[in-house]
Amino acid sequence: MSSDEEREEKELDLTSPEVVTKYKSAAEIVNKALQRVIAECNPKAKIVDVCEIGDSFIREQTGNMYKSAKKKIERGVAFPTSISVNNTVCHFSPLGTDETVFEEGDIVKIDMGCHIDGFIAIVAHTHALQTGPITGRAADVIAAANTAAEVALRLVKPGKKSKDVTEAIQKVAAAYDCKIVEGVLSHQMKQFVIDANKVILSISNPETRVEEAEFEENEVYAIDIVASTGEGKPKLLDEKQTTIYKRAVDKNYHLKMKASRFIFSEITQKFPLMPFTARALEEKRSRLGLFECVNHDLLQPYPVLHEKPGDIVAHIKFTVLLMPNGSDRITSHPLQELQPTKQVDDPEIKAWLALGTKTKKKGGGKKKKGKKGDKVEGSTEAEPMDATNDAETQG
Repeated sequence: MSSDEEREEKELDLTSPEVVTKYKSAAEIVNKALQRVIAECNPKAKIVDVCEIGDSFIREQTGNMYKSAKKKIERGVAFPTSISVNNTVCHFSPLGTDETVFEEGDIVKIDMGCHIDGFIAIVAHTHALQTGPITGRAADVIAAANTAAEVALRLVKPGKKSKDVTEAIQKVAAAYDCKIVEGVLSHQMKQFVIDANKVILSISNPETRVEEAEFEENEVYAIDIVASTGEGKPKLLDEKQTTIYKRAVDKNYHLKMKASRFIFSEITQKFPLMPFTARALEEKRSRLGLFECVNHDLLQPYPVLHEKPGDIVAHIKFTVLLMPNGSDRITSHPLQELQPTKQVDDPEIKAWLALGTKTKKKGGGKKKKGKKGDKVEGSTEAEPMDATNDAETQG
């Protein structure tokens, strides 16, 4: 039996309490890291410095865990901190020499991940560099992404299919006169696998064919919602901006250049399975070496994509565990106050948001009486974010 088959044999999932604990510990760290990064996003701060703060925090916090474990437990960054501003869609995690800074009024998307023993928690959040409520189209697009994420959370449950989610999130974005961005995939995650086989498309179109997936109990998903005030058809403007890569484990090729072999050996040692940033490599020699590795499909690049100047893009991503008692969203951050210009009256969207995320327990246990005004535990009804409900922040 090959080692792959052995791994398949004893694949660990949420039926193991230890696995659930590792997911939740990774989530706790990445949620705190996100909070730390948001606090550092200030006008004139360099984006690369803030990305480094996020990654260092995750490395430090995970480094303190499982120190005395008998066998070595891999842990650390599962997706490098990337901070994409305004019309930049994703994956901006520049090299140390980059001088790009934040400006007052920027709409900032932060995307990051942490893992413990290969069990991954990832999160993305949109934050505006301003005081006071967010208004106008910026509020619309953030509300669109957030309400779509709330709907997705309620539809990613056993028995439902991936196309149900794809259709629903597009409908929500349209209600705010925004578009869901093409080419963004929400993936099932497994131990050491950030992009497992089951996939939810952001938009179904003829060019992107994926197999219809049905959600099952004990699965884990990264739900990835990106909305735009523009067309939602982002472009790669400059390949040199790409700095995040992942080793393609199923590919082999004998590299010609010494620099490529040097870099590839370093990647195989340090980052055999998780995405990494070129900042973490011996940088002087990395650019040419990375280029040859990508050309021969040994590395999968995460390109920096852009909408048109003037467009505003919002990003919400969360990790959800499909537990036997319902869906457990383990990564998130509260939003700033939003005052969107649109009001969502669509009964179907309201019905989706009214769905619970927990399954009712069978059996006749007595309910505790709550004080008046208390939320019933497991009451997970959300509301659309609109002009009549501007301060609603789903955490």
